[in-house]
Amino acid sequence: MTYNNVISEQKGHIQWITINRPAQLNALNKETIKELRIALSAANDDKSVGVVILTGSGEKAFVAGADIKEFANFKVAQGQELAMKGQEVLFDFIEKMKKPVIAAINGFALGGGLELAMACHIRIASENAKMGLPETSLGLIPGYGGTQRLPQLVGRGKANEMIFTASMISAEEALKWRLINDVCSLENLHETVEKLASKILNNSPSAISSAINAVNANFAHKVDGFEIEIKEFGCCFGTEDFTEGTTAFVEKRKPNFRA
Repeated sequence: MTYNNVISEQKGHIQWITINRPAQLNALNKETIKELRIALSAANDDKSVGVVILTGSGEKAFVAGADIKEFANFKVAQGQELAMKGQEVLFDFIEKMKKPVIAAINGFALGGGLELAMACHIRIASENAKMGLPETSLGLIPGYGGTQRLPQLVGRGKANEMIFTASMISAEEALKWRLINDVCSLENLHETVEKLASKILNNSPSAISSAINAVNANFAHKVDGFEIEIKEFGCCFGTEDFTEGTTAFVEKRKPNFRA
């Protein structure tokens, strides 16, 4: 498929998906959200893809926020629909994907950009990255899951501080607060993220998918995460990956989960 605002490229078992609106600092508009969903859905359904890496084009921004021009004149009902559709189409979808999604944060990740990164399963940032949720400076609150995912990652107090002050934090501070998993130089960002992806690719795709479901259950409303873990653990026993993994262990060899 041909995209206007997204570049999707497969490198081995890794799918690189790049938001490509550098003149707008990769700001999210409706078309970009739709294209991201299509590209991510294709990667999720492609058996040859084991890990998805999401990043922004250029060296300034991962995603600098939502495209404010699209909703500056919205009323209440339109605003609620904007948040609902965005979460349903993209942000919640990423969190529930069966393939791990790593955010390679290569610059500003603000507003919807930080919300996009937080929906990913793992976040690696370059040293120049700045992160924040500036919505209250516009008379808004985060609408793509920011008020829910940020407290889960950094705690209620720090999340309140970031949201109430609308201020940005550095990559180093984000690492300190466990908003991200690691920091590296901008020059080494792609290599660092691919090394992490390669480690993931050594392991069972079906088990990783089950792990995503089990971990997500811990944060789901009125869901017993322990029950989901038990279910997913049991389901693993019925997979070809379980047979390969245990056989390889007995035979003292490395398992081949991607034959």
